Amino acid sequence: MAERPGRASPSLTVGQVDHVERLTPHMTRIVLGGDGLAGFGAGEFTDHYVKLLFPVEGVAYPEPFDLQRIREDLPREHRPRMRTYTVRRWDPRLAELTIDIVLHGDEGLAGPWAMRARPGDVVRFAGPGGGYAPAADAAWHLLAGDESAVPAIAASVERLPAGARAHVFVEVAGPEEELKLETPGDATVTWLHRGRGRVGDALVQAVTELEFPSGGVHAFVHGEAGFVKELRRLLLKERGVPRERLSISGYWRLGHDEDRWQSTKRDWNRAVEAEQDG
Repeated sequence: MAERPGRASPSLTVGQVDHVERLTPHMTRIVLGGDGLAGFGAGEFTDHYVKLLFPVEGVAYPEPFDLQRIREDLPREHRPRMRTYTVRRWDPRLAELTIDIVLHGDEGLAGPWAMRARPGDVVRFAGPGGGYAPAADAAWHLLAGDESAVPAIAASVERLPAGARAHVFVEVAGPEEELKLETPGDATVTWLHRGRGRVGDALVQAVTELEFPSGGVHAFVHGEAGFVKELRRLLLKERGVPRERLSISGYWRLGHDEDRWQSTKRDWNRAVEAEQDG
């Protein structure tokens, strides 16, 4: 039997924190620069994402840094943790990568890092991935999401064709978390404040009550997996949106950190599809 070729080491980019800006009480902007971004490329999609690597404290990693070697040589608990974030903006002229990160106080991994980040800090990341951008031939656009989807929604409405009709629903904790969204499109932007309500309830209600304009829609729905599941059923089954005109995914799930969510996401998606498409 021929030997199986070894899996290629994921391509990593090394950047440095250029500056940090607090956008809202619970969202911080990190702008990365440095010579290491010279080979980076993004821009085809508005939901481009990268996976930031966070070394485990106290663990020494080989130099040059080789993720594949680390995965082969170190136990799982010593491998760097990954956290996925949308590319809010990529400026190839300045070689600057902007990432907006939701903060949850001292909880989580990336949030506390973002609150402590200072110019000069080194950041390694993989990517970009992605697959959505507003279709120029759509009669209208629907974008819906919670805080985790704000960067992708903001990037997407900036890319709308001039005058393109769009309904945008964004659910956040309260009015202090709203951001100004710039767009050349004819977009109706509705900010929904959950207060102490369950994440996604206001979004599901708003999209359910929306009187859909005539013509084909191109939809983008992302955020907490529970409400994404409900809106998937609504759009595909009740509203008849063709699957190929719908970008929909759970970015996160209540009660799960990213490690746990990513390890169960495929099974969750299969179960949802079996339940709703059967």
